[in-house]
Amino acid sequence: MFSGIVEEAAQVVDVVRKDGNVDLRVKCSFTDELKIDQSVAHNGVCLTVVSLPGDGTYTVTAIQETLDRSNLGLLEAGSLVNLERSMVMNGRLDGHIVQGHVDCTAVCEAIEEVEGSRYYKFAYNVAPEMAAKGYVTVEKGSVTVNGVSLTVCDSERYSFRVAIIPYTFEHTNFKEIEVGTKVNIEFDIIGKYLARLKEF
Repeated sequence: MFSGIVEEAAQVVDVVRKDGNVDLRVKCSFTDELKIDQSVAHNGVCLTVVSLPGDGTYTVTAIQETLDRSNLGLLEAGSLVNLERSMVMNGRLDGHIVQGHVDCTAVCEAIEEVEGSRYYKFAYNVAPEMAAKGYVTVEKGSVTVNGVSLTVCDSERYSFRVAIIPYTFEHTNFKEIEVGTKVNIEFDIIGKYLARLKEF
């Protein structure tokens, strides 16, 4: 479980594709604190540390289903990826409850600078039956974009906007997002449970 508070935008060192899977080798400031089997969110996707070679990097593996549902297959050496280690249960929940299970991708449609901050508009496409199961945004609700916990504004049927303050822009890979960039989306788990309960 995660909170959507990104610890670091780290650099992908290497990408190795084999047997339909992708191994991502990442270098970050807290590599020495990691251990094998630990969960780390990468652009909001929960992946397991499988290798620690001792050179300041670690490796995780993304399977084909993850690649199909997320933007991890687009990463290459030099890409920045948002990282968050799993929550400490006696800590503060500064963001919102994030599972690390990306629901779909969305595409950046517009970026607007307003009084020192930036508004990003994202559009996504989900089937009506999935929208009925809570795969939607609501005004002032929570959404995770590339692993970042954000508050929704201008929620529409298949799009929404988020406001990004300068700190978030500088400390996440939002600084690399342009119009046309594909991002990972995780909708609020509470909304999914409420939608499910309505079916009974």
